Amino acid sequence: MNSSFGIRNILQFILFVALQILLMDNLVLFSTGFCFIYIAFLLFLPIDMNRVWLLFLGFLTGFTVDMFYDTMGIHAAASVLLAFLRPHVLNLLTPRDGYDASDSVNIRVMGWRWFLAYCFTLTLFHHAAVFFLETINFQTALYTLGKILASTLFTTTVMVILQLLFFSPKRERIDYR
Repeated sequence: MNSSFGIRNILQFILFVALQILLMDNLVLFSTGFCFIYIAFLLFLPIDMNRVWLLFLGFLTGFTVDMFYDTMGIHAAASVLLAFLRPHVLNLLTPRDGYDASDSVNIRVMGWRWFLAYCFTLTLFHHAAVFFLETINFQTALYTLGKILASTLFTTTVMVILQLLFFSPKRERIDYR
């Protein structure tokens, strides 16, 4: 792991968590669509990331958001679930020729269908964990399912916009091991 990898990802962590806390906390669509942009940090990490390190980063990211939202571990639990499921979803979406060592999660490199399937699936699991842990009540399950779907669509749309605006179309030539 080289230092540019660490510095870049530390800056992404700070940026996504700050965006979540300062901007996305107040941006809600029709009281049902919430944007949890902080999960983009976990989703945009290198494909060949060590699983233990990924779980630790998932906990750290969710715990940081929990500290500011006062949500008693809901985001930490959902982020660890996302980090746990990420390698499995990547295995399901592996291209025929496999991933290159230089591949990163990038809509321009991996393609629209791959990125949307990857992003939507993991965002859906994360949001389901957040909202069901938040309510722990199946009497309002239909409303909770609506919140999950609206929030997943909102968050996925914002992540696609971020990918198109800020992520390079070139393959990165950094060894992430």
